[in-house]
Amino acid sequence: MTEIIRDSAPAGEKVLSSGPVRETRTTTWWQRNNRVVLVWVLRVAFFVAFLGIWQLLSGRVLNSLYFSDPLSVLGQLREWISNGTLFGHTWITIQEVFLGYLLGSFAGAVAGYVLAASRLVFDVVEPFMMALYAIPNVALAPLFIVWIGIGMDMKIFLAALTVFFLVFLNVAAAVRNVDEGLIDAVRLMGGSKKDIALKVVLPSSMGGLMTGLQAAIPFALIGAVIGELVASNQGLGYLVNDSAAQFNTAGVFGAVAVLAVLALVLKYVVGVSFERLNRWDN
Repeated sequence: MTEIIRDSAPAGEKVLSSGPVRETRTTTWWQRNNRVVLVWVLRVAFFVAFLGIWQLLSGRVLNSLYFSDPLSVLGQLREWISNGTLFGHTWITIQEVFLGYLLGSFAGAVAGYVLAASRLVFDVVEPFMMALYAIPNVALAPLFIVWIGIGMDMKIFLAALTVFFLVFLNVAAAVRNVDEGLIDAVRLMGGSKKDIALKVVLPSSMGGLMTGLQAAIPFALIGAVIGELVASNQGLGYLVNDSAAQFNTAGVFGAVAVLAVLALVLKYVVGVSFERLNRWDN
């Protein structure tokens, strides 16, 4: 039996309680998030230091004609923002990435589930899929231009093609690794092929699908920008090409910086979305 003196008891009176004593500790916001804050502070410090060193070296050690400098890049971005150029081209690229991601994810998931459901079929088509996956998108871009043209549709299909293979391979691997014991158990209970597909294969392969969908986000951006670099008159890739053609290195760095920010935003949005989906599923 443990003696506990409580504040609510009269002075000098002891309250007896049996069982272990549990101490509740309250943690502050800083104790819960100090490492996150530290990481972000170091990231900002590293980025500021990088820009400062770049600015100091430009014109002294680095040829500003080829490397530009942060202030010139910032000035170019302000000019593009003021005349609406940056928003218009960024919005075009975002549309291409979004539509290409949706199209490629849907096609890759369906193909992964359908083809991997039969081991014989998958064994036949797997080497052809891997061969196509190994072909760089930039090599296929001229064919897409001939087939579709240089409009937005070509960039959407290039982005979708990149996403398709990533989702397909992850889904197919997850389907092929489903526990055979679970499948046999459903069969012994009289389950049909539909029951096996919906109650065993689909739930067991959701992890592979989620991994493919998350990994495909930056590659959708890569596919769209490759299409813009090859042939386009709009989009962030076009801004890079146009600035390079005018030997405007500040414009090239500015467009690349926007692409980097866009990639980070997309990664963050997708990460938060899947985190909330996982919480809901649990």
